[in-house]
Amino acid sequence: MPLVSTGDIVGPAAELGTGCGAFNAILLEHISAIVDGAERAGLPVILQLSQNAVRYHGSLAPIGAAAVAAARGADVPVAVHLDHADEPELVHQAVELGFGSVMYDGSTLEYQDNVAATKELAAHCHVRGVWVEAELGEVGGKDGVHAPGARTDPAEAREFVEATGVDALAVAVGSSHAMLTRDAELDFELIGALHEEVPVPLVLHGSSGVADEHLATAVRRGLTKINIATQLNKVFTAGVRDQLADRPDTVDPRKYLSAGREAVADEVARLLRLLQP
Repeated sequence: MPLVSTGDIVGPAAELGTGCGAFNAILLEHISAIVDGAERAGLPVILQLSQNAVRYHGSLAPIGAAAVAAARGADVPVAVHLDHADEPELVHQAVELGFGSVMYDGSTLEYQDNVAATKELAAHCHVRGVWVEAELGEVGGKDGVHAPGARTDPAEAREFVEATGVDALAVAVGSSHAMLTRDAELDFELIGALHEEVPVPLVLHGSSGVADEHLATAVRRGLTKINIATQLNKVFTAGVRDQLADRPDTVDPRKYLSAGREAVADEVARLLRLLQP
């Protein structure tokens, strides 16, 4: 199955009113587990690398090339996406490596600066056939979707999309990044209003903090691309801990990392099925 554009996954899902899972990888084990989970579910998947993950590895090329190679060898459609990049040069590198999409995060900028920067990068990517996601949080972009109290204004969101030409928009509707509990309260009325107003698919960041039933409801109300990172790290770490607790004499990292990888693959398959309400 060839590497696909994120638009090839998100577009059909938006038309059908279903969701698509976008999962963040940090290690090679995450990459293989995400692809494996998608194959178990028989569903397409978006494999994401964040700017923070790139910083952990020191550069994009090694981990990015591994993600692209894994996608090309998959039995289901896999898109490779750069998540939460606020450095234009990193966006350019992802495009050159063959990523099918990028998310430029200008949400910390003043609104007009966010528009200008996002529009410039979107034009650069579109010429090269790369799909672009952007972020708009609280008016003025001070907190973005990192803050659970932030809310995206529907009229401003439509204006932003029309001004920048982006292909999808991450919106602030009550979720928050890096939550270890799953009790975030989404604003379903706002999700519906954004879906009616904004002419491109909507993206939920911070989905790890949202309960299963609320994720399914959010998809029905109009969210399409569902980003999940912390939840995978939780199950990965639990798998490793259980393996080491059962066999404390283990020193071969393949023994315990494979337990984490298996746990992530199971969770990816489960969540992908959940997003098909």
